[in-house]
Amino acid sequence: MGSSNVAVIVVTHNSEKHLDKCMQCLNSQTLQASQIVLVDSGSADRTYLNKFASMAGVDVVLAEKDIGFCKGNNIGLTKITPDVDFILFINPDAFAMPTFLEEAVAFMLLDSQKTCGALTGTTAGYSIESDFPTGLYDTTGVFCTWWGCWYDRGQGEAVNSQLYSSIEEIPAICGAVYFCRRIAVRDVMLPGEELFDSRFYMYKEDIDLSLRLRAHGWKLMFVPTVKSFHCRGWNSNRKSMPKKMRLHSAYNELTIHWRQKWMVPTFYSGLKYWAVKCFNL
Repeated sequence: MGSSNVAVIVVTHNSEKHLDKCMQCLNSQTLQASQIVLVDSGSADRTYLNKFASMAGVDVVLAEKDIGFCKGNNIGLTKITPDVDFILFINPDAFAMPTFLEEAVAFMLLDSQKTCGALTGTTAGYSIESDFPTGLYDTTGVFCTWWGCWYDRGQGEAVNSQLYSSIEEIPAICGAVYFCRRIAVRDVMLPGEELFDSRFYMYKEDIDLSLRLRAHGWKLMFVPTVKSFHCRGWNSNRKSMPKKMRLHSAYNELTIHWRQKWMVPTFYSGLKYWAVKCFNL
């Protein structure tokens, strides 16, 4: 289908194990991105990025230190050319299927989807060690229980074509694969020209962005035919994550619920933060 007005932003951090496959998948799209921005957030050895710096349509930006997912994406956004209408934020350990961009753009261009500000699709798990899909869902959108627990729908379930097969509006989108309409992005920019709130550093920033988009009247859509894979950094066992990261995630969740003035979720998140801080749960 040729080139398009789609830009892709990838934030890397010691991502040499995954980035080659991520870029191969982007270069294999039936609808090619007009621009790919790689923002490196303090990788210990950056030589793995050298090969991409000479590629046409690829911009490599080297941050001086580990600035985190949020600031990295915000920097990438400043490099996007004015003619771009759609932006894909994708993790280096996420792999877009060949028709991902084509189907995402086609959906956004439907007359019935003019208020769709962002979308995601069926994201299945992938093992980079075996270079093969896990056969399990990674995410089909981010949902929330009534008491305030956010979760990736379907995560860990066996992939089944009968499940999650309908186009639907969803509460939030996982930041690993987040496809946005640029005018929606402009609509929710924070002071300092930030899209992702850099105070979050990482974790739950995707939920914060999702809620801001919805607050401005934009819909978030799940489109099952827009497919990708994701090598999730931590497994479903929370204790496999370092305490510092669990504490950071819990604090960000508490911040979101406090901002939304959601009483029960705020109480729940406060208890979770206290449990992690005091008892390492």
